Amino acid sequence: MAEPLLSTSGLTKRFGGLLAVSEVALAVEPGELLAVIGPNGAGKTTLVTALSGELRPDTGSIRFAGTDVLRLGPARRAALGIARSFQITSVFREFSALDNVSLAVQARAGHSFRFWRSAAGDARLSEPARAALQEVGLGDRADVTAASLSHGERRALELAMALAGGPRLLLLDEPMAGMGPADSAAMVQLLARLKGRLAILLVEHDMDAVFRIADEITVMVNGAVIASGTPDAVRNSPEVRAAYLGEGH
Repeated sequence: MAEPLLSTSGLTKRFGGLLAVSEVALAVEPGELLAVIGPNGAGKTTLVTALSGELRPDTGSIRFAGTDVLRLGPARRAALGIARSFQITSVFREFSALDNVSLAVQARAGHSFRFWRSAAGDARLSEPARAALQEVGLGDRADVTAASLSHGERRALELAMALAGGPRLLLLDEPMAGMGPADSAAMVQLLARLKGRLAILLVEHDMDAVFRIADEITVMVNGAVIASGTPDAVRNSPEVRAAYLGEGH
């Protein structure tokens, strides 16, 4: 059997006496959307931060595309094809949408941010940036400043920035946080279109969205995985219902 695109084994991280991530094992296949769910404090964001290279686990392994990446930093992992978005939008509000995504392309190419003024004017940067904006539904908002975009549009812009480098795996940390129903529905449709083309690890509290689009779901409680499987298997798991979903879900 072929090796998963991303896999972890025994992944553990402590902060003092707090066991934030405990012996986590998971696997993401090419083109698969794996959702990681769990209550607040379950360790989901710590897990994503470890996978992106911004946090070094205490023990365990992380393999991506057949390579041991445990000791590689964020830049090296990004070069291999791992891109991350955050719970809080991290765009340059005074720059246009096109400038923001062109900067992301420029950064992935290893160039300095001090040359940002030329980024959107360089076709090598602006063309993939425009394609990424079109992908997320912001093709007609390229010249609008990020500050003038709605919250949902800024979340889509951040996703365009993540897509701009042509990643093989997206790590998405609550992309629908703070969204209204219409924006959430648009994001679900976007993620549904993206999966299959690239792998996605999605941390999300919107359970309706998760159960609609996930291929597999991993459930974390108190840093540990308590269940992993198809949406139907997870939904019907007594352990998951008792620990997280609740009998009424």
